[in-house]
Amino acid sequence: MVLAEKGNDATVMDRTGVFFSVDELPVTGRMANKLSSAEQLRERVASWRTEYTPGGMLTREQHAQFFEKGWVIIPDCVPADAVESAIMSVNGLVDDIARRLLGAGKIKDAHEDADFASRLIKLEEQFPHTNVLLHKNGVLPKGIQNLWAHKNLIDMAQQLLGDVDIVGHPVWNLRCKTPERLSSGQATVPWHQDTSYLDEECWDKLQVTAWVPLVDTNAKNGCMQVVTGGHSSGMTANHACCVGGTWYTEVIPEELEATLGCNLKEDIITCEVPKGSILLLNNLIPHRSLPNFSDGIRWSLDLRWQRGGEPNGFHGLKDSVLMKKAGSEFNGTVEWGEWAQQDRTKAQVAAIGEQQRAVVKEAGVVEGRFDEDPLLDTTIAGPWMHTWRLVHHNRHTAKLDPSGGLHGWGGGGVKKQKVH
Repeated sequence: MVLAEKGNDATVMDRTGVFFSVDELPVTGRMANKLSSAEQLRERVASWRTEYTPGGMLTREQHAQFFEKGWVIIPDCVPADAVESAIMSVNGLVDDIARRLLGAGKIKDAHEDADFASRLIKLEEQFPHTNVLLHKNGVLPKGIQNLWAHKNLIDMAQQLLGDVDIVGHPVWNLRCKTPERLSSGQATVPWHQDTSYLDEECWDKLQVTAWVPLVDTNAKNGCMQVVTGGHSSGMTANHACCVGGTWYTEVIPEELEATLGCNLKEDIITCEVPKGSILLLNNLIPHRSLPNFSDGIRWSLDLRWQRGGEPNGFHGLKDSVLMKKAGSEFNGTVEWGEWAQQDRTKAQVAAIGEQQRAVVKEAGVVEGRFDEDPLLDTTIAGPWMHTWRLVHHNRHTAKLDPSGGLHGWGGGGVKKQKVH
């Protein structure tokens, strides 16, 4: 656990950046899995490991670290033109939202002359939580398609998954972390496992995530932290869903230690990843993002692959897309078809019940985020709300250090992984 020294007492947990209290979420020490035993889960996660093959950019050491630690940073693996193509697509999405807000009378200036680094900030200064509207975009633009299907990434996915059919997971994300002074924690993701957003049918199946920054990322502007080795039990810990302030799930650090056997005093790694590099993660490794205390936007993408024929866990809302056939040389193209145009956000909302919609609306109304027009509504809901306890919590009251200090975020003596 992350500890704050209080005089000579080193047993008081510093819970800065943790939003649920132990009173709200009593520690269970029990896994959330219902379909498998603890022994079966440990065996299955161990079986994820593939034999190393030199066909991609992963070295033998990086391949081993992914399976042993649950994460690895790969430097200089995404060419500049692929990143710039994705940025061009993001600029188009921002422009669409600016025009939408201007047309609805929500903003007075679309700031058409502002650049990638500043335009969303200028919009959010006029319309709070504009970043959420961008995150809710469920249609995959061309530039992000091209980056996801870049041969360097597909080859690394094959090194990890094996020479099998490789499919793209329907849950991809554009992360637009605006400065904390504007987002008030809305863009800061708490400790969680990715399995917490999906159905248990996939919790023991390997899903490889590439976290792809579109800018240089560091502790000040909100890079990622991981709990190294936290996947090795194969278990998913008990989470709760934060419906007041955000849509995120959270697992508290006490639960990570009690259920997964993590040591948060020793195991937190701060991953500073520059533009052009990626962080590879599995779907069980506990991780979170840090707050953005910089003056700029921390842009990133989540792109996921898994083995074809295995359930993707997305509650039957959208299938995976075939990206590479087993036994074939990847030719650099994916037949995206209508898949790229299917908006998963609409399907997510349709999949929850009236009671959950009412809870989300209530929290959104209180915080001024709900709008009857779905194109202007900055609340997010989804079927993961069926799985976890719904706990009201206003993230605006979170005590974050406006100076940019990371006390309680692993900033004091925590191991840091940095790529130059």
